[in-house]
Amino acid sequence: MGFARCEGPIWRVDDLSRCFQQDYLQVLFPLITIAISLLVLVFHNAPRAAARLRRKDGYQSIPTDPDHLHAQENTAAAHTDVPPEEQEELLDDDDEPLTMNPGGAGRLSLVKTTTRGSVVSVVQADSPQGQSLSMVVEKLAIAGLVAVHIIALLTDGYGQRGELPAIAGLVVWLYVAALATLRLVLGNTKWRLPRLWFHTATIYGCQWLYTVAIFRSVIIHPSSRTAQVLVIVEFALISLLFGMAITTRKGNKTVLLEWEDGIEPSREPLASLLSLATFSWVDPIVWRGYKETFEMKAVWNLLPKDKAAAVLADYRTLKRTTSLAIHLLKYFKKDLILQCALAIIGAVFAFAPTLLLKAILEYVEQPDNAPINVIWLYVILLPILDLVRSFGDGMSLWIGRKICIRIRAIIVGEIYAKALRRKAAAGKDTVLGADSSAKKNKKKDGDGKGGGIVDSIKQKLGLKQDDDQSTGSPDADADAAAAATTAESSTALVPEKNDEQVNLGTIINLMSVDSFKIAESTSYLHFLFACAPTQLILCVVLLWRVMGVSAIPGLIVMAFLLPINYGFARGFTITSKKILAATDKRINVTNEILNNIRIIKYFAWEERFGRIVDDKRLVELRALRSRFLVWSCAVAVWNSVPVVITFFSFFVYTVIQKKPLYPSVAFTAISLFMLLRIPLDQFGDMFARVQETKVSLDRVEEFFMEDETEKYEQLGLDNIDENGNHVIGLRDATFIWGGRDTVADDGSLAFRLLDINVDFKIGHLNVISGPTGSGKTSMLMALLGEMTRLEGRVYCPGGRSREDVRPDPETGLANTIAYVAQSAWLVNATIKENILFSAEMDEDRYKNVIVACALERDFEILDHGDETLVGEKGITLSGGQKQRISLARALYSNSQHLLLDDCLSAVDSHTAHWIFHNAIRGPLMIGRTCILVTHNIQLAVPSSHYVVVMDNGRVSVQGPTADVIASGKLGEDLQRSRPSTAVGSRMPSRVPSSVGENGSETIVNPGDENGHHANGAAAEEAKKKKKKQPTDAVVEHKAEGAVKWPIMRMYIGAMGPWWFWIVAAIVFTLQQLSGVATNVWVRQWANEYVTEEVDHIEFTSSSHSYSTQSITPTYFAHFAHYGFLGNATGFGIQAVNEVNVAYYLTGLAFIGLAGALTAFIRDLWIFFGSLTASKKIHTRLMESVSRAKFKFFDVTPLGQIMNRFSKDLEAVDQEVAPIAIGVISCALGIVVTVVLIAIITPGFLIAGVFITVAYWLVGSFYIRASRDLKRLESVQRSPLFQQFGETLSGMTTIRAYGAERRFIRENLAKINTQARPFIYLWACNRWLSFRTDLLGDLVSFFAGVFVILGLGKIDAGAAGISLSYAIGFTDNVLWLVRLYALNEQNMNSVERVKEYLDVEQEAAPVVEKNRPPANWPAQGSIEFINYSTSYRKELEPVLRNLSFKINPREKVGIVGRTGAGKSSLTLAIFRALEAVEGKILIDDVDIGLIGLRDLREAVTIVPQDPTLFMGTIRSNLDPFHVYTDEQIFEALRKVQLIGPDESATRPQTPASSMLPSPPAIGTLEDEGDRAPSPTGSGAATNRNVFLDLSTPVSESGSNLSQGQRQLMCLARAILKNPSVLVMDEATASIDHATDSKIQETIREQTSTIITIAHRLQTIVDYDKVLVLDKGVMVEYGHPYELMRNEEGHFRGMCESSGDYDALAKAAKQKWDAGRLVDVDDE
Repeated sequence: MGFARCEGPIWRVDDLSRCFQQDYLQVLFPLITIAISLLVLVFHNAPRAAARLRRKDGYQSIPTDPDHLHAQENTAAAHTDVPPEEQEELLDDDDEPLTMNPGGAGRLSLVKTTTRGSVVSVVQADSPQGQSLSMVVEKLAIAGLVAVHIIALLTDGYGQRGELPAIAGLVVWLYVAALATLRLVLGNTKWRLPRLWFHTATIYGCQWLYTVAIFRSVIIHPSSRTAQVLVIVEFALISLLFGMAITTRKGNKTVLLEWEDGIEPSREPLASLLSLATFSWVDPIVWRGYKETFEMKAVWNLLPKDKAAAVLADYRTLKRTTSLAIHLLKYFKKDLILQCALAIIGAVFAFAPTLLLKAILEYVEQPDNAPINVIWLYVILLPILDLVRSFGDGMSLWIGRKICIRIRAIIVGEIYAKALRRKAAAGKDTVLGADSSAKKNKKKDGDGKGGGIVDSIKQKLGLKQDDDQSTGSPDADADAAAAATTAESSTALVPEKNDEQVNLGTIINLMSVDSFKIAESTSYLHFLFACAPTQLILCVVLLWRVMGVSAIPGLIVMAFLLPINYGFARGFTITSKKILAATDKRINVTNEILNNIRIIKYFAWEERFGRIVDDKRLVELRALRSRFLVWSCAVAVWNSVPVVITFFSFFVYTVIQKKPLYPSVAFTAISLFMLLRIPLDQFGDMFARVQETKVSLDRVEEFFMEDETEKYEQLGLDNIDENGNHVIGLRDATFIWGGRDTVADDGSLAFRLLDINVDFKIGHLNVISGPTGSGKTSMLMALLGEMTRLEGRVYCPGGRSREDVRPDPETGLANTIAYVAQSAWLVNATIKENILFSAEMDEDRYKNVIVACALERDFEILDHGDETLVGEKGITLSGGQKQRISLARALYSNSQHLLLDDCLSAVDSHTAHWIFHNAIRGPLMIGRTCILVTHNIQLAVPSSHYVVVMDNGRVSVQGPTADVIASGKLGEDLQRSRPSTAVGSRMPSRVPSSVGENGSETIVNPGDENGHHANGAAAEEAKKKKKKQPTDAVVEHKAEGAVKWPIMRMYIGAMGPWWFWIVAAIVFTLQQLSGVATNVWVRQWANEYVTEEVDHIEFTSSSHSYSTQSITPTYFAHFAHYGFLGNATGFGIQAVNEVNVAYYLTGLAFIGLAGALTAFIRDLWIFFGSLTASKKIHTRLMESVSRAKFKFFDVTPLGQIMNRFSKDLEAVDQEVAPIAIGVISCALGIVVTVVLIAIITPGFLIAGVFITVAYWLVGSFYIRASRDLKRLESVQRSPLFQQFGETLSGMTTIRAYGAERRFIRENLAKINTQARPFIYLWACNRWLSFRTDLLGDLVSFFAGVFVILGLGKIDAGAAGISLSYAIGFTDNVLWLVRLYALNEQNMNSVERVKEYLDVEQEAAPVVEKNRPPANWPAQGSIEFINYSTSYRKELEPVLRNLSFKINPREKVGIVGRTGAGKSSLTLAIFRALEAVEGKILIDDVDIGLIGLRDLREAVTIVPQDPTLFMGTIRSNLDPFHVYTDEQIFEALRKVQLIGPDESATRPQTPASSMLPSPPAIGTLEDEGDRAPSPTGSGAATNRNVFLDLSTPVSESGSNLSQGQRQLMCLARAILKNPSVLVMDEATASIDHATDSKIQETIREQTSTIITIAHRLQTIVDYDKVLVLDKGVMVEYGHPYELMRNEEGHFRGMCESSGDYDALAKAAKQKWDAGRLVDVDDE
């Protein structure tokens, strides 16, 4: 017999054959192991050595110069790359070149401290304890092993043929000694070999495995004393080495730990192999979570290689050539391969318990066939092999989670970077991932290229929904996260482009929903590629061995099941798409409503808009319903499959093959069929997941393919012209909003700037003026590179990142741009942070800026001064404050050039004066260029250097100031006026100016300068808090502790009444019992065949593999069913020859189908309950939020409210029900199991009690920690959403400042913050899983011991049931804990929703007993009687004891400085503030007693912040189709949007839909002028869009200029023809000429008008003026009377405006006219 040629079986009764032990275990395997190790070492280190040698020869790689790189590519992508300092070289964690000085400071020593941005990192080196000692012990043990083998060789200790094993052993251990020596000697030198530790550790592990068998052998069959001693010593030493290798830190090396901003680093790098395999390194998290409530600062940091910046930087090095899905698979291939390998190990070992159980039971039947040590071996192997499975499964899922956070970082990071590179203007709304058919139609309808500006605009509007998307109202489908500034982006018509863009809501959805879906499914990919196929193959092989031919029908049914599963998967995909699309639409609408909630409340439209949302919600619920139907059918099929298979196989076995169906065959077969169902379930489930993921990936990829801004190509790296001069200006340039050749259906083009030639004067003040909508903002946008350039050149700095531009050492100014948008854009941070915008703090400069921008007094009023938090979109500040802060940011920056877009519009005239002279013309602007867009030409032009006047997209006149004034284009007044002196700077002592006066403690009222009453509440909120620390009013609240019963009760109550739950209980119980019934039935049948001399009874446990599952709801519902199906059997006594096969087969089929049916009904019942709950909860949430008080919206960021409507509602809709089904099934499964075991082996219950206690302990540890982590993860999502929304709306500003990198950095930090609780939540999950597996294995081990001890007293049948059920029991408990925790996490969503169901509500919309008359208010008289109000009870009043009367049809102006209470007065009229004392009468009706809807529908407001909805011009002016087109055009004429002689086109507006689908758009070229090139002929003009009522209006009206939006709001108000009209700064952004025409219109109105004004010209000829100061009435009377009082406030204001003469003249005129006509009016 030659070497390695062993005869006979390897296993002989109770041991391995001697030949196998010697030739294989002692010679072949060890030598193969070291050969592989050697090859790997050579393979890894040869290239490194070669590289070193080359370097010696003097070749040096040339370092790349970063500037050089930038010169090569100035693209949008380069500007949004990972910031350079984040891309620190990442070392492989096993390869850190650490040289520690040996006499260092012990175990922990400081290595370095670095600062990145504001983040301080402290790096510590952590050395393992006893590092040197362990190396010494290791050396000695290896020496011992070498000695053992030398002795064996010399003494022939291994007996006959023992020389070869001795030599082989010697070779192996000498090799190991060499490796260990290399590790020691080269450890800290440049010649070190990486990963040597892994080689030695692997060899120890393999050797230990080989020696275990030999060790057992010498114990039970010792060949000689010497051999026995040698083997025992060898085994002891190897165990020592192996034990040390797996219990000391991986690599036994010093690890660098980085404390980033004080966040504790992860303990994972410090863990040993054993700790990694058992997740013991998670113990500190679980323990801490158990003891105290987890807070964010206690959550460990991510590993450096898992952080977003590192992942993204690495990902972007891999060039993308294929689809996104394939590209991601390629990128993660190493991890995925490792994951699959581990999953295969798990899958193979999943069968171990089944096979061992069979072997144990065979032994119980025939104990005499082998010695007792065999059964002990089997029983010991039960837990050990299952732990191997547990390790394989646990690690593969953990690797999946690691991939999950990386993939999320990649996708969210890429979406964010892409969003920063989007075009400023938008084209049509793309519906991502729309079915291709819909896509094609869409292409036809308005094909990007030729089709539709309209569409594009719609897009811009956000208005475009693809066909079925267009139902809606003004609300239309808005989007998430207001685009406040795409708004900035165009003064005139619509930015739009042929290339479609997705709207903001969709981007937020990509980031919140799609990225999560993709990441989620990647963490389970190994099920599809490794687990399921392996289990499938093994199962088929084993079945064949048990049943032979009869297994074929079963396999055929399985094969048929695959296409059915695939069909269900497709069903899931289609329904998911529908759900996603429906959710997108609902979220868009909801978002628009919340963005515009103030106007909706002022107009009492809550209910109407609520109906629109309900319509969208209905569509969504229908999609959900179809999904639940598919799901229930799938469950029914999956439940009936085992029955069908069992039926056919047994039919063939008994009827065709005529074989007796013994219990051993019956139960092994049933068990295997059950096991076989797992991989099939996984296939079906994973197909569905992968399909869903594909949908999401395609949506993301489609977004990545969108056009990007051309800013960087247009601007180049610097603004030097061909003569080498620095220039800011446009040469022969034509620009368009949107795509180059986008032509609307009617042939018109988007708004264009035509033939512009402008050279602004660098270092001086340049003014751009012109009528509303003439293209002034577009001119700034063109300079910034945000418009599409058709021809010509743009010269403007801005092509470089701000961080790359060095300031001029003399002036301290850098050649960069600072930009102030028309609607101020602020970030959610303190005012100070907004002004600094991350520049260095310079106290003096900062103070000067504050004074120049008149912010001092505001800081005194605001509780925390400049530390006050600006809420989202600046909700805590008034309009004027926001604009001044935005200006302060530009002034403070070191940019040499400032672009200011109408930054004086929101401040009153004396403040404007001060700011102009102290900021724009002040010392801070010396040597800086300022390009100012303004309507205030009296103030700005005389002091300027250069003036450009725009008209309808062309420059009508430009040149040095004197020439332009002389031309008369600016009006005659200016020709006479001389440059205004800095009057504002000498502040008249009694002038209520915003500057330089101390005093008022009123909060800056929500906007005295700004219609919406914001800061009031927030500021006062703050007042209660300590003066110094600005606590964030908007920190999201996180519930603590277990989910409370009221929350459960609310959800349960929403699902259905008591009878609903009774039916549910019945169905659940029936479904559970059908499983038991099947077992009992088969056992009866099998027993009929059994005679006393039974050969083999085989039992097996199916349940074991269930714990391996990913938690996918399809399993929950049934695994309880698996847990005990198929193992009960009895022991037959009498032999029966005639068995009635037909009877049993029919019974089996019947029971099976009944079970499937009850499962179907059960799921449907619960799902429909959950749909009912979803519907009720959403309706209540919408009502509760829309009827909340105004202050709720002041202090709650939109992101938080939207989080409830998106992520939390999604959980309520889709997660709660399936998981609840799982929890109930598990609980019932446990009950059934306990009952059965109690019946068979009562003794086992004792073990059950202990195990349950242990489970309870593990479970309670887990549930506490996981609950907190889950909550933190939910809360950390909001900042990420919010930053997205903020960035999208401020994109233009961010790019203008060149601050993209900084925002990228913040985004990466937020991604990391959100990933931290997420990944450690999963670490806790794996921790739980391993521990429950361990407990489960103890159960099966003790059950086995119990069987061994009872040998002879217990029959095989009882033993089988006891063991099978014991194992099933542990699984059920595991799932109960897990699903219960998941259920708590989902209930956390319900809890967050419930929090918003309980917000404070406004008064009732209608008070039936106090309804005013139908024509109220007929007269329009308003009387304040001793009226006081405050933002909240405990705060100072903002209006005190006001008593005055406004007569019917009077026009009253309200003036006063910032914070005087002007806007509070308007809020009071609308009862947005309720009276503290006193009352307001309108036509003698006390408004405090009537319903809010009755009041608000009767009074109309034009707010300062013009609010428009996505839709058309018509749907904005008349959202509910009340007026005719003629009436609408009349209103547009009154507000000067249509000239008196322009004729209007009126396409049919279908009354049915709220949003007509507009045929045309634009600001368009004239019809006749359809030149082939978009640039058109010389006569090209922009058409007036208001002539066509179906012109789209984009989200927040961003395709109209600020002035046009204000006029639209005014037209909307005039259209209602109200008796009482309140105008809050309604014409602030309109040029003076238009304003004066509008004032004429207003004077003709017959209603009572209350106007809050900054421009005194507006109100000086009104009937009365009310002067407020600090909430008190100071003066009230005719303007002329007030001006005659030389000491009066009003007189002072008029004087400081610099326009006193003109004002006095107008007032006197009005006074005289009044005297003549109508004396009794006085």
